[in-house]
Amino acid sequence: MAPTHNPNQCPMESILGQIMGPWTPYILWLLSNEESLRFGQLSALIPDISAKVLTDRLRKLEASGLVHRDYQPTVPPTVYYSLTERGAELHDVLQGLNKVALRWDAEDREKQGKSDSEVIAAE
Repeated sequence: MAPTHNPNQCPMESILGQIMGPWTPYILWLLSNEESLRFGQLSALIPDISAKVLTDRLRKLEASGLVHRDYQPTVPPTVYYSLTERGAELHDVLQGLNKVALRWDAEDREKQGKSDSEVIAAE
């Protein structure tokens, strides 16, 4: 009899649960390429995200110990976000995913370009 899979006991399920979700990998990727970013900077880099969703994602990442929130009691308050030591460990993984994503995008564009030219030639 094969052993049953319990996702609660799988370390991979745990880490994927922390880093997956709408916008979460992209937020981590942005932070992995900067020392720190303010909320407004993150929002500007992700124009399609709502302030509520960005806030929720950052809170989740902070609770997971991947993102550090540095609150400065200035007027108006200044908040910087950066990766914790644990979050910074994801840098190479995120860079690898970015490399694959760019390659796949180029391949898909090339295929799409060939498809378009094949359609034009057939007309």
